[in-house]
Amino acid sequence: MPRLKILPDADVLEIAHRLIHRHGPDALTFAMLSEACGLSAATLVQRFGSKAALIRGALLQAWDGLDAKTAALAKDTPKTPEGAIALLVALSGSYGGIDAYAQGLLVLREDFRDPVLRARGAAWKKTLASALDDCFAGTASAAPGIGMLMAAQWQGLLTLWGFDPVDDVGRAVEDGLRRFVSALVRGTSAVARR
Repeated sequence: MPRLKILPDADVLEIAHRLIHRHGPDALTFAMLSEACGLSAATLVQRFGSKAALIRGALLQAWDGLDAKTAALAKDTPKTPEGAIALLVALSGSYGGIDAYAQGLLVLREDFRDPVLRARGAAWKKTLASALDDCFAGTASAAPGIGMLMAAQWQGLLTLWGFDPVDDVGRAVEDGLRRFVSALVRGTSAVARR
């Protein structure tokens, strides 16, 4: 008769994800995870096979969460430039303070190094850009590719915020995106007048 799992894999992966963010992917061990979740290291090795598979599983589950959050925000956000800003500000809330953001960059390195995780990031990028495009549809500033341009601006704002995190990340992103959209709208108006 097979033994019942005391803790579902999804819960173990969530704990692993928190440890990865707190200590970095290289520091994660089965012993560390064992201490955090209460399952033996041998059980964890049996479930996940290798540290690389464990990290990939934790990050794929995190991508699932980000996909769901992005879809929910895109569905509920007004289809306006203000809605695009609100969507990105809401996504920025998960970055936390500067220490959490810095640790998140180590996790991003894992996403870049693993082709499966990189593909998830690429798919999310397209979904996000499409949701942002929808927010500009029907406006004078609805240039092709505006969603990708705004997503790139958002990511740049997050990176630059990391060098000088005097303000709350949400406020910094909102302020920067408002200035970006304002410049974009002025630029579109100037082109239309020519």
